[in-house]
Amino acid sequence: MANSAAAGTAPVAAASAGRIKLLPPEEVRRIAAGEVIDRPAALIREFLDNAIDAGAANIEVTVEGGGAKKAEVVDDGEGMGREDLECCWLTHATSKIRSLDDLSRAETLGFRGEALAAAAAVSRLEIVSSADGREAWRLEVGPGEQYPPRLERVRRTKGSSVRSLNLYDIIPARKRFLKREGSEAALCRQAFIDKALAFPEISFRFTQDGRPVHFFPVAASKKERFAAALLDAREGAFLHEIHSGGAGFSADIVIGGPELCRSDRRMLYVFTNGRRIQDYSLTQALEYGTQGWFPNGTHPVGAVYVDIDPALADFNIHPAKREARFRDPGAIHHAVSSTLRDFCRRLGLKHGESRREADFPGDTGETGAFRGGASLFGGGAAFEGRASPAACRTGATAAMETLLEKPPAFSPLPGRADYGAASEAAFEAAEAPPLYSEPRYAGRVFCLFILVEWGNKLFIIDQHAAHERILYNRFLASPIPKQELLAPLPFTTESEEEDRFLEARRGELAALGVEIKKDGDAWRIEALPALWRLDDGETVRQILDLRKAGENMTERWAATLCCHQAVRDGDYLDDASAFALAKEALALPDPRCPHGRPIWTEITREALFKAVRRGN
Repeated sequence: MANSAAAGTAPVAAASAGRIKLLPPEEVRRIAAGEVIDRPAALIREFLDNAIDAGAANIEVTVEGGGAKKAEVVDDGEGMGREDLECCWLTHATSKIRSLDDLSRAETLGFRGEALAAAAAVSRLEIVSSADGREAWRLEVGPGEQYPPRLERVRRTKGSSVRSLNLYDIIPARKRFLKREGSEAALCRQAFIDKALAFPEISFRFTQDGRPVHFFPVAASKKERFAAALLDAREGAFLHEIHSGGAGFSADIVIGGPELCRSDRRMLYVFTNGRRIQDYSLTQALEYGTQGWFPNGTHPVGAVYVDIDPALADFNIHPAKREARFRDPGAIHHAVSSTLRDFCRRLGLKHGESRREADFPGDTGETGAFRGGASLFGGGAAFEGRASPAACRTGATAAMETLLEKPPAFSPLPGRADYGAASEAAFEAAEAPPLYSEPRYAGRVFCLFILVEWGNKLFIIDQHAAHERILYNRFLASPIPKQELLAPLPFTTESEEEDRFLEARRGELAALGVEIKKDGDAWRIEALPALWRLDDGETVRQILDLRKAGENMTERWAATLCCHQAVRDGDYLDDASAFALAKEALALPDPRCPHGRPIWTEITREALFKAVRRGN
């Protein structure tokens, strides 16, 4: 613990003869301590900050009785000599700043000198420390004790051990409001994990009531530490780590792929200069950047680690430093969300290409064209396995209309035409049929799923999700056609925020096919995208909801359009139209709908045979 400096003196004021009285110094200390140490987890957090600031490479945390009975942090950092140990527990004693100006340049986790003083005011504080491993001293102080404290010489290696005992025993009313021991211990573990996530280069151990709970050895990356601390072994394989930055800051982003999702935001973390903070803007940036990659109602798993010039952030606005104020929060938000958005797009393309290259025998490996020749989408062009953006923009609706005129010919499954007359034994003895090198339509089920046999796999395609993504890609690739309304649609806003949004983003809305004009204190819609299907109330709501989309307004609007124009669950598709939609879906570079749901799933011939316990 490198927490040392001369203690300040309290201001002296004349006693008042009126109703206002000065509190005794000891009561002042206890009240102030309650702001810093509100529960055992705060002790763990503050002690860990000091250990990390001291340059520790190994840190051990021990809690008993939920941390109220005992909360201890042991480190191998710089440690303190006798003079520093003697005064480190006094109010505002610190080695990290010398003046108010230093707050704007503080690069340490702690800097105000409150943690040890607060712990000594509401518990029994014991510190054993050595600066060189040869000479060590033990300090023991508690509520009401005065300077100088009792010190005794002991033995220990270089570093410090800081222990708080019997938290709030002198304030029974405060202690009664602590949660059950198990709940308080869980909060201590979370404080421990927060620090471990931010510093993968440090080894951490956590022991609860004599039982080892966590051990995190030094990790090679933030991604590795995140997986070890929060995910199981299988989930860790779906984590990615990317990097971003801007003027005066850099950002490391750990994000789970679409395979990982949660029903709430509890697995989204924000760290700034090693502190976990609560910052809505950066949490929002994580979600904006991954919008369209996770099913509706679910949230990604991940963390953003911002390393910023201390002069560009203020961490002195919350007693426990849980918040930060940035000089330019918009720049950080944009860097994080745009980097994530680009990464997700590349990840989708990579998965699409690897799917076509590795899984489908119809890919020649040279031109990427599937064997079989003519396109099902008109013009006689080859159907490309590595679908170009232009190919993805082909509309399924147009394809269906073309196919009505020239439907493709379907051939029966080789070797199965007379299966109804063949015996089971004869079929088992027959040679397995050849695998299809190009997609083969197999039918529809439940008025929603299209079945396609390809290679040794059966693809089950969601017709709504597939059509939605196809339309979405087309909308983003070309201007959205608009249609003027015969009678403008008037509406009023409910807040000044909505008015400011409409005024500021009117040009962008026009590019999305929405023409609006101010009409006194109200607004009116004069044009909407062609084929718009929603009623008046829902139309207004969808437009106003775009203010929550931030930089993703175009993507959000395109997702709304295509969702309402795509074929739905229960809509009838003839065989030709269903097959056309399926083939275009299998050529998509990103096999997810704009709302993050998978477009298709697959089952191999081997897995299907195994499911019914049948041999090949």
